[in-house]
Amino acid sequence: MIAVGYGIELNEDELTETFLRASGAGGQNVNKVETAVQLRFDVRRSASLPDAVKARLERLAGRRLTLDGVLVIAAQRFRMRERNREDALERLLVLIRAAAAPPPPKRRPTRPTRGSKERRLEGKAQRAGIKRLRGRPDEG
Repeated sequence: MIAVGYGIELNEDELTETFLRASGAGGQNVNKVETAVQLRFDVRRSASLPDAVKARLERLAGRRLTLDGVLVIAAQRFRMRERNREDALERLLVLIRAAAAPPPPKRRPTRPTRGSKERRLEGKAQRAGIKRLRGRPDEG
């Protein structure tokens, strides 16, 4: 079991890892060592997550979610397989924590103070006066 937080524990059997060759520069090593990791987690069939968290996770996943509801995280940042595994798992946990986090408190609208209204109007009057002086002088 992997502790996620917010009272959620993830069963390790729900995760599937596939190893493949990383793309990009790497010299002679890149063509023979499978260090990149593709972590798959079936969000819709997961027994570890509550339904509300599943729904938020699907929204947060975006393009990383397949049509079948499988979340795919690819990690190839590091040269070592183990570091890429840790990176992929940590990115999955961050997503799940974001989905499980309680929503922020509702914003209570505030009104501007009397002093701030007066300062704003004084500034506007001062600016209008400056612009009035830029005009053509009165004939008189």
